[in-house]
Amino acid sequence: MLRRATQGLAVATAIGLTCLSQGAWAHAHVASSEPAAQATVEAPKAVRVTFDSVLEGALSKLTVVDAKGKPVTGAKPELDAARKTLTLTVPALAAGDYQANWVAVASDGHRTQGSFKFTVK
Repeated sequence: MLRRATQGLAVATAIGLTCLSQGAWAHAHVASSEPAAQATVEAPKAVRVTFDSVLEGALSKLTVVDAKGKPVTGAKPELDAARKTLTLTVPALAAGDYQANWVAVASDGHRTQGSFKFTVK
């Protein structure tokens, strides 16, 4: 009886660990961005953030704000055909500091968010 209980506990632990690791895979994380975080660049025509998971376009967001927190555009980001890259077209940005803010909702509904700063020369 003790042997069966031990085997049952081992199986339950393995299943639990598998579920936890699958849950970690469900969150979309930034794979790359243009401009890169903390980069100093010429004024970009667009800001792009690429994630490691497929996104829900209607729920995912990308905005860019200036140093005072004011949005630089009212445009909505576009999601590429692979559903992993959000692109926000921006007007000609003046020299200064900017912050890109993103919300990524993975195809299974898990939500992550973050931001990165960049400087325009």
